[in-house]
Amino acid sequence: MDKHSGRGSARPPGMTDVARVAGVSAQTVSRALAGHPNVQDATRAKVLAAVEQLGYRRNNAARMLSSGRSRTIGVVTLQTSFYSRTALTSGIEHAAQAAGYAVSTATTASLDTSAIEGALMRLADQHVEGVILAVPLIHVSRQIEQLTGAVPTITIDGSRTSATEVVAVDQSLAARLATRHLLDLGHETVWHVSGPQQWLDAASRAAGWRAELESAGRTVPPELAGDWSPASGYRNGLVLGRIPDVSAVFVASDEMAFGVIRALHELGRRVPDDISVVGVDDIALAEYCSPSLTTVAQPFAEMAELAVAHLVRAIAEPGAAPEPASVEPALVVRASTAPARAR
Repeated sequence: MDKHSGRGSARPPGMTDVARVAGVSAQTVSRALAGHPNVQDATRAKVLAAVEQLGYRRNNAARMLSSGRSRTIGVVTLQTSFYSRTALTSGIEHAAQAAGYAVSTATTASLDTSAIEGALMRLADQHVEGVILAVPLIHVSRQIEQLTGAVPTITIDGSRTSATEVVAVDQSLAARLATRHLLDLGHETVWHVSGPQQWLDAASRAAGWRAELESAGRTVPPELAGDWSPASGYRNGLVLGRIPDVSAVFVASDEMAFGVIRALHELGRRVPDDISVVGVDDIALAEYCSPSLTTVAQPFAEMAELAVAHLVRAIAEPGAAPEPASVEPALVVRASTAPARAR
């Protein structure tokens, strides 16, 4: 008879068996194995002793606990089909593989603090050695502080906790490059379709656009709000196309820019003859839309490599002070922008 289950059929020991032998809850076992800071040393020792006694996940957890290594890093990202998130996650996987690490991804359906806490907990339960946080932290809870303090963590959108290290693209510079390009073409001002303001990327791009117009002494038009989707770009394009004075638009993502251009075409406004359009990201389709899209390229591969390199260093040197790193975007000029026409 199986001594763990009390039944005739043998089965490997589970977390509940470890909890029973250690005299703690299954949740405490999970936290102890994940290295949570709020587990007392005496409790952790009981859990490790139970793991050893039962042979719990002998080929994985016990070996990892004895060596302290899982050779896995975690990524927290939003459940989305947006190209920028997909490109970044793919870049992280390639860079991690080159560094000898596997990647475990935990997606979150929203940017709520509880959802991000849950994603971090799932990764901690998998014993990842470090985490790349690829979502903006609107609010930082005590639990997020504890989790990111217990496991080396890199954020890649500019947000941070007291223990995280930041690797980010200078989004304000991206916006200023796009806006300056349009002003240099002779446009009196530049309209802006922004991303959702809870995203730090969107807020930074809007701030850079506004700052560039103000430094040039130009009128700052009302900001139009999008949600990163082509549909939101299309809706805003229908508005912009009906404003006679609009001659230049900076759109906070390529996918929204596609929607803007579609709406302008439907309204009979020619791009770029009547209205010039600039996007952000330089996704693969940007070169092939009609007209090909002028955009500010986000160096997704470079950003992923830098994030993984910083995380591997943080894992190797856990006491090292976090050092923010910034990656510069680059303007890619194509056919969707042209000199302003005389009015």
